[in-house]
Amino acid sequence: MSGSGTGLRLLDVSLHTEEQGRDVVALDARAEEHGPPRVPEGAMVSVGLTFLVDRAIDGLTFEERRTGDDHVPVTTRTALGGFRRGGPYEVRLPPRRMPVGRAHCGLYRVTGRLTDGEGRELARADHELVLVHLTGAPGARTAPDAS
Repeated sequence: MSGSGTGLRLLDVSLHTEEQGRDVVALDARAEEHGPPRVPEGAMVSVGLTFLVDRAIDGLTFEERRTGDDHVPVTTRTALGGFRRGGPYEVRLPPRRMPVGRAHCGLYRVTGRLTDGEGRELARADHELVLVHLTGAPGARTAPDAS
């Protein structure tokens, strides 16, 4: 996780799903300890960001790029607006549906970047997530255990 000295300090990134609630994404040494978050295919996922602002920032944008083996990279950009000095600010992005089908399941590498109105990177967070196939009937909403 980066961001110190840029005017913005990213404190926390979390994934929110209806089924699993809030799952904090481990962005430092804890990432290897906890492993990547497991998200069921087709889940509606919203990214939560918590950050501090050291100076006024106009045109703050969050860009997320998700890449996986044999998958076309997907990039989404969300304009967050202007923020005055202070915080911590908590922002929850609009939910997006994760892909469905075994072909889409597996490990994804995710890069989240916060940029200002001029496109300068203010903070960056890299992490992984595992998209898992749902078990049971087509209406099942549970993913298999990690064991």
